[in-house]
Amino acid sequence: MSDTEQNPEPETDSTTFADLGIDDRVLRALSDVGYESPSPIQAATIPPLMAGNDVVGLAQTGTGKTAAFAVPILSRIDTDQKRPQALVLAPTRELALQVAEAFGKYSAHIPGLQVLPIYGGQSYGVQLSGLRRGAQVIVGTPGRVIDHLEKGTLDLSHLDYLVLDEADEMLKMGFQEDVEKILAETPEYKQVALFSATMPPAIRKISKQYLHDPVEITVKGKTSTATNITQRWVQVAHQRKLDALTRILEVEAFEAMIIFVRTKQATEDLAERLRARGFSAAAINGDIVQAQRERTIGQLKSGALDILVATDVAARGLDVDRISHVVNYDIPHDTESYVHRIGRTGRAGRTGDALLFVAPRERHLLKAIERATRQPLTEMQLPTVEDVNAQRVSKFGDSITASLNSDNLALFRRMIEDYEREHDVPLADIAAALAVQSRDGDAFLMEPEPPAPPRKEREPRERPPRKFDEGPKINRDGQELATYRIAVGKRHRVVPGAIVGAIANEGGLRRSDFGHISIRPDHSLVELPADLANETLEALRSTRISGVLIQLTPDSGPPGQRPQHGKGKPRFDKGKPKRDRY
Repeated sequence: MSDTEQNPEPETDSTTFADLGIDDRVLRALSDVGYESPSPIQAATIPPLMAGNDVVGLAQTGTGKTAAFAVPILSRIDTDQKRPQALVLAPTRELALQVAEAFGKYSAHIPGLQVLPIYGGQSYGVQLSGLRRGAQVIVGTPGRVIDHLEKGTLDLSHLDYLVLDEADEMLKMGFQEDVEKILAETPEYKQVALFSATMPPAIRKISKQYLHDPVEITVKGKTSTATNITQRWVQVAHQRKLDALTRILEVEAFEAMIIFVRTKQATEDLAERLRARGFSAAAINGDIVQAQRERTIGQLKSGALDILVATDVAARGLDVDRISHVVNYDIPHDTESYVHRIGRTGRAGRTGDALLFVAPRERHLLKAIERATRQPLTEMQLPTVEDVNAQRVSKFGDSITASLNSDNLALFRRMIEDYEREHDVPLADIAAALAVQSRDGDAFLMEPEPPAPPRKEREPRERPPRKFDEGPKINRDGQELATYRIAVGKRHRVVPGAIVGAIANEGGLRRSDFGHISIRPDHSLVELPADLANETLEALRSTRISGVLIQLTPDSGPPGQRPQHGKGKPRFDKGKPKRDRY
C-alpha cells in the first residue's frame, strides 16, 4: 500500500476555515472560540478527511490536531442517527476529557449532537446513561472501551469514523492489543485517522493493516520560542521549591502569573499553600468543572486573581493578555510542553518572563530544552533574605503612602490623637503598634537561614535489597502502601511504565501513589495505597495490560510471613463492592 505524501508545512497565511469546505455551523463555533485561520496540521488534514480519505498525521501535541479531526467529523455526522458514529481513542483520561471538551465547543451550534467521554475511574452509570441516550461521538480510553464492548453496552458495528489520537503513547502504555481488538470490532469500511508524534514499526504496522491508502501528513512542531519572552532558570532542590517560589513572588514584579505543575493534586496543594502565605492564587485542572474554570479564568482576566496553578492539559487554549510570568514549578519532560507553557505569556505584543525550576538531577532536561529551542536559558540566583526584607520594607512604605488618601483618614487621626492625649504615648509608638496588630502575630522580616550542620562522616555500608515483606511502607504523600498481585509478568513482556500507565489511567491514580514494582516471570507485585476505594479496586480488577486481564488482588506474601491487618495489608472488609447493573 502506497501512502500519499503531502506538503509537511503548507502555507496557511491566506487560508481560512471557510476555504476548507466545512459545515457552516462548525464555522460559527470556531469563530466563537476565536479561531481565525487553520494551523498547518489543520490546513493539511481537514481537506482529505472531508473528502473521505484515511489519514496518518505525524504531529506533536500542541499543534492543533484535535480540531484537525474533530471539524471534519462534525461537518459530516448525522444527528438524526442516535448511535455511535465516531470513536476517538486516547491514551489517558485527561486527554479523553480534553478531546471531548473540544468536540463540545466545536458542536455548539449543532442541535441534537451528543459527545460522551468514557474512561476508567468514572462510574459506569454516567457512561451507560450517555450510551442509552444515543451519543454519536464517543471519546474513550482503550481499557474502558474494551469493558463496554465485552459487556455489550457499546455497539461499534455501524461506526463511520475512528480516530487514534497519540497512538504512540497508547502503545507505550501497553494498549496495542486492546487497540487492535477494538479495531476488529469496527466495520471494515470506515474512515480512520491516526495521529502520532513518531512512527515506530508498530504504528506503521497498524497503519498498513487497518487504514486504506491513507494520506500521510507530517507537521513538525515549532520548537523555537518567542524573542519577547525572557527565559531564566534556577537550580533548587525539590523540598526547597515552595520557599524559592515565595521569594520570587515577593521580589519579582509581576502582573499575573501561571505556575505549571505535573499533577492535578499538586495544583490544589500549591494553590492552598500560596493562599496561606497571603497570595491570591487558585488552581485549575482536569477535575474542575467547566463553569468553575470559566469563573477562575474570568477572575484572572479582571485582576481579582493574580496566580493560577495549572496542569498542561488544563491550561490549553488559555489566552489572558495580563499574564506577565510563567513559572515551570515542575520541569516538563518534553520540549513541546515547555514551549506550549511559556507561550501563555508575551501575548498581544507584550514582553513576558519564563522561569524554570531545575532540581540537581534534572539538568539533562534543561539541556534538552536548550537544544530543542536553540536558545540558552539564563541562570538566575534566588533572591536573598536581605532582598526579600528590603522589598517588604519598601511595600510597607508604599502601603502607608496609599492609605494617606483614604476617606477614613480624618476619623482615625482623631482617634489616635485622643489615644495619644489619654495615654501619653508617642505617635510613632502608636503607629508601630498598629502595624504589629495588622500582622496578626506573623513576623514581618524573613529570618536568615540557620547554617547547615556539618556533615558527619559515615562508614560506608551496603543497603539491603528491597523486600515486599519487611513491614508497612509509606509513599511521599504519607499514604500507607500495600502489596498487590497482578496476573501479568515477564512472559507477557510488560515493563514498569506499562503497569503504571494502565493502573493510573483506569484506576484514577497518580504517579506518586505507586511504590515498588517487581516483575516476576508470570505475575508482578505492585505497591499501591492500602485504602483503595472499592470502585477503584473493581476498575483495576478488569484492567488489561497487553490485552491480558490483570486480576488485581492483595498479595498475602510467602507462607508464614503474611502481613497483619494495618501493616501494609489492603482493606477489603469495607463491604461487598457494588456492581453496576446492565
